[in-house]
Amino acid sequence: MACDHNKTTSGVNHTIYSFDRVSAVATGWMFDFMFVSLCRRFKEGKLKEFNEALQPFQAISLSPSVKGELYKEKEMICAFLARVMHGEQLDALFEEDDDSVMPLMSAAKIWTTLEHTVADECLFETITNLLIVQSVAVCLEKGQRTSASSALRWFENNINLPRNLRVQLSKIVAQGDTYHRFLKSFSFNHLLEMVQSFVAAYLEKNPSDYLLKAATEVLQSSHNIENLDDVSPDSPVSQTTNESTKTKRKLLSTNMADLWKPESSKKPFISVRRLSSNELSQWRSEKPQSTTVIQKTRTKRKWTFLLDKYLKEGVKRHGEGNWAHILLDYDFEGRTSTMLKDRWRVLKRNYKV
Repeated sequence: MACDHNKTTSGVNHTIYSFDRVSAVATGWMFDFMFVSLCRRFKEGKLKEFNEALQPFQAISLSPSVKGELYKEKEMICAFLARVMHGEQLDALFEEDDDSVMPLMSAAKIWTTLEHTVADECLFETITNLLIVQSVAVCLEKGQRTSASSALRWFENNINLPRNLRVQLSKIVAQGDTYHRFLKSFSFNHLLEMVQSFVAAYLEKNPSDYLLKAATEVLQSSHNIENLDDVSPDSPVSQTTNESTKTKRKLLSTNMADLWKPESSKKPFISVRRLSSNELSQWRSEKPQSTTVIQKTRTKRKWTFLLDKYLKEGVKRHGEGNWAHILLDYDFEGRTSTMLKDRWRVLKRNYKV
């Protein structure tokens, strides 16, 4: 019997649920907690901790309690983050049936299945273009022009590759120009920033921090916030800690906006589910490289008359809001689609358009 109804002496009815039902709810909370943890590790760029968190996440994802569409969606997001996290490591393998598919190429394949999770169409298109460009750019940075050409051909056969983007990248690969201005507009750091924006928006729409908030409340309920060593995991929220201990701990933030700079690590990667089958293959490389630190600061550059002309022509051709398309048609000297949007607002405000 799933549950029984027992009447207490006070006349209040208490429903006693079976362990399986309670366990299912708890498993869902643990899944969400690990999902948020992976998002946080991605934001921090902590590859070692990210890989370690994948192991329990994988184990929990195998439970029958987490087989709904929302859980599957979060699992695919984590698979996507794992590939982006290893994007600069060409020897990291995710496709067991094709070892020529590099991390960002595999990430692009998964990204196409996540389009319904992205509310901002421009953001989806921007990340798609960044994945394509960086798949080629990383190969050039490693001195592997042949791999860059192979990556470009792979995208032509597997992803809807815009013609102007293909032409631009083909020229860059032929020249072997690692420092081309176009590549600066679609840098790896910019890719990480855009993915972080996507994850932040997803977490805001799909809160997954119940367990994190509950744990924080336990800590906040203590009379002495400094005495955290004696808090029992199963203690009620109203329970206080031993005031004799003076260890300082910083409370975990439950603000999803705060979950968003990478570091480095050298631990083998354990992947999550594959796109083409039930499970993803394990990473077989033994020497991952360090991830790149996201630089948040930008040097302010002056908009010239020629750049404004490019922007106006681009809007006339593609329409306002299609900044990713406009960015592909002209050389904006390393500027991003966000910078184009901001400049267009300035021009409109000053009645120059």
